[in-house]
Amino acid sequence: MEPTSPRRLPPRPVTDADLPFGLRIAAAWSWRLAIILVVASAVAWGLAQLSFLVIPVLVAALLAGLLAPAVGWLMRAGMPRGLAVAITEIGFVAVVAGLLTLVGRQISAGFAQLWDEALAGLSEIQRWLAEGPLQITAAQMDTYIADARNIVQNNQGSLVSGVLSVGSSAGHILTGALIALFVLAFFLLEGERIWRFLVGLLPRAARPATDGAGRVGWTSLVHYVRIQVVVAAVDAIGIGVGAAILGVPLALPLGILVFVFSFIPVVGALVSGVVAVLLALVANGLVNAVIMLVIVLAVQQLESHILQPLIMGRAVSLHPVAVILSVAAGSFLAGIPGALFAVPTLAVANSAVRYIASRAWETGDVPVAEPDAGAAPEPPRAAD
Repeated sequence: MEPTSPRRLPPRPVTDADLPFGLRIAAAWSWRLAIILVVASAVAWGLAQLSFLVIPVLVAALLAGLLAPAVGWLMRAGMPRGLAVAITEIGFVAVVAGLLTLVGRQISAGFAQLWDEALAGLSEIQRWLAEGPLQITAAQMDTYIADARNIVQNNQGSLVSGVLSVGSSAGHILTGALIALFVLAFFLLEGERIWRFLVGLLPRAARPATDGAGRVGWTSLVHYVRIQVVVAAVDAIGIGVGAAILGVPLALPLGILVFVFSFIPVVGALVSGVVAVLLALVANGLVNAVIMLVIVLAVQQLESHILQPLIMGRAVSLHPVAVILSVAAGSFLAGIPGALFAVPTLAVANSAVRYIASRAWETGDVPVAEPDAGAAPEPPRAAD
């Protein structure tokens, strides 16, 4: 009897259990993160193509959070909501137009004096170039000026196209402002109805979480805008009053410039501070510029070490590193609008993600926005 050969078993298929545990976890994270990045990139690309609509809507949302208390106050005084919204928005436009008119008059009145002082400063720079360590002669200076003139003449086409692009940008800004004012009126008038309509488009199971996350994010946005106005006002008053005391020309326009640029965290304070110091240097000399620099640094230290941690930090719960990185990323991706909306977008996302992660809607901890916040005049309920 011949010995039988051992029976061969069919090869066992390879399963996930044969892979190292760490590799399985890494792969699971990788494909999920890849999908998130692809979807986020697609959304960002789509928003960039519609920036002429997205930016005005975002501006309208920020203004709605700022102006909603005025609407609520007028309604409590007995006015209908539509009339309260109209008075608030018209008053806001009137205040902005008045400030722009005042700034324009200040600039036109002080430009002649500033121009003479700038020419005197230029002469001083030329004298330093000739007598200082560089030892640049007048003939060399004339040669450099002639070269610069030739460069301008040889690139007239580029300069003309640049001027036309500026005119086109001004038209886009005007159109965007009109869209923002139109959207703002409906945000203040029917913000709650718009939000309920958007939530009602989702599946019924997702509505409670989305509704609560959206309201938490809106509350963070409202707090951010209102507190940022306070911080910007402190910066503008401090630097503007300091410039006026030092006799720096255009102190009022400088204060308004600081107020506007303060809405861009980190970058705005740097740019407005540089402008203030340069104005002091051109108008009043080096010593005055050094004093102006000390004032700017003192105001910015007050903001960064007192106002931001005590007020802004509690409102949006963002670490300073997150703020700086978000501003850098926003400015790289979308320029000035990206820097402006980076922090409020991150604050809204942070609040919404925290709410969803805690599953607060399951415990009945559903936020109710303030009655004057323009988004939730009544307790939320799931849309049918």
